[in-house]
Amino acid sequence: MSQQQAMIAQPITFYGAGAMAEAIVRGLIGRSVVNAGSLTMLNRSNSGRLEELKHRYNVKTNNDPAETTEILRESPIIVLAIKPKDAANVLRKLGPLLSDNTLIVSVIAGLTIRTIQDLLGRKQPVARTMPNTSSSIGLGATGVSFSKEINDQDRQTVMTLFQAVGTVTVVEEDKLEILTGISGSGPAYIYYMMEAMMAAGIRGGLTPQQCKELTVQTVLGAARMVQQTGEEPAALRAKVTSPNGSTQAALETLDKGDFFETVIAAVNRCAERSREMGAALKEGIS
Repeated sequence: MSQQQAMIAQPITFYGAGAMAEAIVRGLIGRSVVNAGSLTMLNRSNSGRLEELKHRYNVKTNNDPAETTEILRESPIIVLAIKPKDAANVLRKLGPLLSDNTLIVSVIAGLTIRTIQDLLGRKQPVARTMPNTSSSIGLGATGVSFSKEINDQDRQTVMTLFQAVGTVTVVEEDKLEILTGISGSGPAYIYYMMEAMMAAGIRGGLTPQQCKELTVQTVLGAARMVQQTGEEPAALRAKVTSPNGSTQAALETLDKGDFFETVIAAVNRCAERSREMGAALKEGIS
């Protein structure tokens, strides 16, 4: 993607200045998607955090209530990166400040497009997103769903925003929970597997540092092999599994623990819990 194509000329306001907001901002600036001067980051009370972000990225920051109101009123794009528990209060106050074509981009977990629009009190163009923490190093996987009020330009803006920090997958909103089970929480499953591999190495007499280096490179290499060869994981697995060899013995041990179905069950339970949390959030708000 050339810099000209990627550049978003409109100013963007981040309502919330936590880790995910910072990850996206770092990606946008690092890949020249926006100029730092076009970005404003808001939070309600933590001036120290805002100073840190201003110094680090050269973005504008603010938490003065009167000035914040004016900034939000004039913002063509607002990224909501607040905690779910703060969402109802923030959205009810935000609604009256918006114009009809203000684009709302939500990274609030569990909050549906319908609930966002109900709280705003208007049928605003909304993109609901589910990024993951790997966005902070530009290797995120983000799921996106769009409200029917979104136009083609808004859609492209949202895609460009999140392509700055990794890959983007557009899904129907009712599929966002299963996506959360795969990519949203998925890094944790991989970290857990890495923990186990490292523990096995340590118990086998390798140093913790050796185990860490070997495990990290192995996971990185496996992911890259799938990415670069275009082959299915099953095909690549078959290539390293000689009949009656050591890899086959290892895989048979995993199968005794029902590894495959256990991972599927974990993804499904994550999706289910995500739905439960969303329902509880909606109930708490109403």
